[in-house]
Amino acid sequence: MSANPTFRLAARLGFATTLLTFALIVIGSVVRTTGSGLACPDWPLCQGRLIPPLQFNVMIEWTHRLVALLVSLAMAALAILTFARAELRARLGGFMVLALCLLALQILLGALTVWKLLDPSVVSGHLAVALLIFATLLAYTRSAGIAAEADAVQPAARPAGLLPVFASATALTYLQAVLGGMVSTHHAGLACPDWPACFGEWFPPLQGLVGLQMAHRYGAYLLTALVLVAAAVARSAADRRVRAAGPLALALVVGQVVLGVSNVYLRTPVWLSAAHLATATALMGVLLSATMRCAAHPRGMAAPAPPGSRTRAAGAWRAGEAASS
Repeated sequence: MSANPTFRLAARLGFATTLLTFALIVIGSVVRTTGSGLACPDWPLCQGRLIPPLQFNVMIEWTHRLVALLVSLAMAALAILTFARAELRARLGGFMVLALCLLALQILLGALTVWKLLDPSVVSGHLAVALLIFATLLAYTRSAGIAAEADAVQPAARPAGLLPVFASATALTYLQAVLGGMVSTHHAGLACPDWPACFGEWFPPLQGLVGLQMAHRYGAYLLTALVLVAAAVARSAADRRVRAAGPLALALVVGQVVLGVSNVYLRTPVWLSAAHLATATALMGVLLSATMRCAAHPRGMAAPAPPGSRTRAAGAWRAGEAASS
């Protein structure tokens, strides 16, 4: 088997595992917002059974554990594939080792979540590590995909400044998602019952739950501005996928703001909270993918004009000259 098909197989399996992890993160949000975290008060069994009673909260938590098992099995299969092939080990082995270490930590945090009776710091840490696993698997997938395309795609210069902007937006999205998890676990979602002010104040004291809620809002404003800059700079990128990532990320961040405001006025319904986290995770995925594609291209100035554009421009200039003469 040549290198490219091997990397394509790794990319496909990595993508499937990443999607499973995405689903697990969203289901985890439903577990948290429905108060189902202790519906199974023991671990790894649920109420002392492998198949628990068919009750609403119990089934939500049990489904979460079942999907977590599927993610673990998929990661095990991915690890076997990675370490069995020399070319995959060389390029993707670091990502795989990191993902497995994070998985071990996540399993421990999952158990502690039950044993510590949903301690907010443990639950927030559980989300933080889940997002890191998602990011690591996505980075694995994108790296495998870039390697699979290496012979077919010619590297093109990226616009100056685009890589740090996308990387900063990715990091800020991660921090915002973790901070949003802290808002949820500390029940600070309605600490400010209005928007954009808080109890009628534009700049309330940053203390207690109000401070936590306002820190999340200020982070959202900063992230929106940063993504707007990234979308503007990405317009001149030679890579069409990087160009497409700009407006897609901007649409997701606008949607995320709308969901956040709706959470306040609709009193944080379960489905809306899950959609809020799902959109944040998707935004992080889009920004991370764009960052990695930017990093794969050499640094340069704005992309050259598309083929044929100079010819069309010259023709338009000559037509204008003829009309004026």
